[in-house]
Amino acid sequence: QACFASLVSQDYVNGTDQEEIRTGVDQCIQKFLDVARQTECFFLQKRLQLSVQKPEQVIKEDVSELRNELQRKEALIQKHLSKLRHWQQVLEDISVQHKKPAEVPQGPLAYLEQASANIPAPMKQT
Repeated sequence: QACFASLVSQDYVNGTDQEEIRTGVDQCIQKFLDVARQTECFFLQKRLQLSVQKPEQVIKEDVSELRNELQRKEALIQKHLSKLRHWQQVLEDISVQHKKPAEVPQGPLAYLEQASANIPAPMKQT
């Protein structure tokens, strides 16, 4: 709050030196970082106390984190396997298509007959 207050304060809006504003903001940021370090230290101390008093709780948390990581990695593996199957199918389809031109009949008339056989019949108008 102090960081924002120094930026929107009427004192700064009414024409204060840029250096003075920068110094005030830097001081507020430094105070904020100090409070953040103190908060982190508090939680680390509580975590240490918990690990001494109830070591099984820490182990349970570690096991839970490992299970979550395994599930995430298993989902990632399944996603990659799905993509792999898709591309294997694409490659198989391409290889089948490349084998078909080898069966082209000889002679221009035979080629014309085969090409016209692949043209769909016209739809009947009703």
